[in-house]
Amino acid sequence: MTPLTRKAESMRLVLKVFAVVELVHLIVHPGAQALSRDQFPRDFVFGASTSAYQVEGAANEDGRKPSIWDTFSHAGNANLYAGDGDVACDHYHKYKEDVKLMANMGLEAYRFSISWSRLIPDGRGQVNPKGLQFYNNLIDELISNGIEAHVTLYHWDLPQALEDEYGGWVSRRVVKDFTAYADVCFREFGDRVRYWTTLNEANVHAVFSYDIGLLPPQRCSPSPIINCSRGNSSTEPYLVGHHMLLAHASAARVYRKKYQGMQHGLIGFNHLLPGFLPQTNSTENLMAVQRVQDFLIGWFMNPIIFGDYPDIMKKNAGSRLPSLTQKESNLVKGSIDFLGINFYYSLYVKDSPDNLKKENRDYLADLSAKFQRMSQAVSLTHFYCITKAIHRINRCKELDLDMRFHRLYFLIITEVYIPNNRAKYEVPITPKILLRMLDSLRNAYGNIPIFIHENGQETPHNSSLDDRSRVNYLHAYIGSMVDALRSGLNVKGYFVWSFMDAFELLGGYDRSYGLYYVDMNDPNLRRQPKLSAEWYSSFLKGKSMDPKISEETQNNAKYNPSLHSATYTNQNKFKIQSE
Repeated sequence: MTPLTRKAESMRLVLKVFAVVELVHLIVHPGAQALSRDQFPRDFVFGASTSAYQVEGAANEDGRKPSIWDTFSHAGNANLYAGDGDVACDHYHKYKEDVKLMANMGLEAYRFSISWSRLIPDGRGQVNPKGLQFYNNLIDELISNGIEAHVTLYHWDLPQALEDEYGGWVSRRVVKDFTAYADVCFREFGDRVRYWTTLNEANVHAVFSYDIGLLPPQRCSPSPIINCSRGNSSTEPYLVGHHMLLAHASAARVYRKKYQGMQHGLIGFNHLLPGFLPQTNSTENLMAVQRVQDFLIGWFMNPIIFGDYPDIMKKNAGSRLPSLTQKESNLVKGSIDFLGINFYYSLYVKDSPDNLKKENRDYLADLSAKFQRMSQAVSLTHFYCITKAIHRINRCKELDLDMRFHRLYFLIITEVYIPNNRAKYEVPITPKILLRMLDSLRNAYGNIPIFIHENGQETPHNSSLDDRSRVNYLHAYIGSMVDALRSGLNVKGYFVWSFMDAFELLGGYDRSYGLYYVDMNDPNLRRQPKLSAEWYSSFLKGKSMDPKISEETQNNAKYNPSLHSATYTNQNKFKIQSE
């Protein structure tokens, strides 16, 4: 039996054990659906997340300069959607009011990112005092309301100045500049911030921005679909991932050497983690699941834990994957105190060996896999067929896509988004697969402290506050955290994506994840709590929550005095109602 066959047999056994455990759980814990904050240890933190470009606004104020997302959105978002982050939720001006809403909800922590181009507008050099003041004020406001700050240093918004100067992440020079930026953050905010995440979803950023070319800075090989003016899809995703890994490790070294002893904080890294299941239990598909996990997760986790890239990546990518020198390996290995996970959906994986026969392979071909969500079987080639009227392109005519709709968005991996079709927004709720993926991480890398940094459900962005499907989604995944703790998984916290409706990086203002509805047509950008905000607030305040939403909760969804303690009077003034 070959090593790969043994891996497949091992995975088959894991799936069988997983099924048995689930059956036993249902028998032994028939009432396990009831959910309360008291089921969690007090040091298990619950919060909500946002990111700078998606909520701050004030894009051209107080010394901030453009990021690559400003450039991308002003150029039309690759014809995918309209809108930009110039104003967004105007969190920059409304942070006090937003923090008040968080406190009234009962949030224990708020995860946000710092805009590199607001703090250091040119990417390096002089610190912007107005940017420094804003983040100091935000952190102080959180602390004064009993909310812990969890800070992400980079959420895909590289300063445009560095992109223009040397190509941003494709150049090794970015490692030094990112480290200097991180140093400023640690020095200025670290006395009040205990949890730092260096990069958000580096695995997604490297692929979507430098292989597919869909997202900024839109670098890819020549393609009839994505109009990239520069780039190399065969090499740049690996090069960018390498530089991101080194930038993370370099920043972590600075933190540990200069600040951790005094500030007593922790530093981590963030991954997107889809759930992966074999389409069938064939040996080939089981091996494909392992290969996909190695490419998407092992790409960064193997160097961080073991000091080198996965063997399958080195085999399939060959010399296109940069080698870690011994010095780099020593720098990267052991460079996290915790791991952040973003989990939204699950996919079936099918082996696709023909991908490896292609000339000039890119990262996606190296995966050698196809993915399926529900009944929609999608080849990775579908990534390229994403713009309006794509059925006119010969390459896309052959694909099994439904072209009755005027536009298709293919999100991370193969999530299909069809406007005006609500069912397509509601991805299957698969908390047990999240548990299986967390257990897989434990088996591969040890029982690392883990935060669920993002978990949320997409719905159409409209004025309806009745998002009971999101309540069901959150109830299921928060409930799975109870099971995770019972099984000994070292999970430390859970954050909902997102605190409020925002400018979604893969859908603009058409899509919504927020606990709070933000009326983007209101000059005052009024916030209103959705049913999910009511539910989450009740849970956080220690009330036992049954999955069935009570009529009383539904009736109160629009007018809860606590959650509506903020009234916007005009664009720049704000009044707190007496509770």
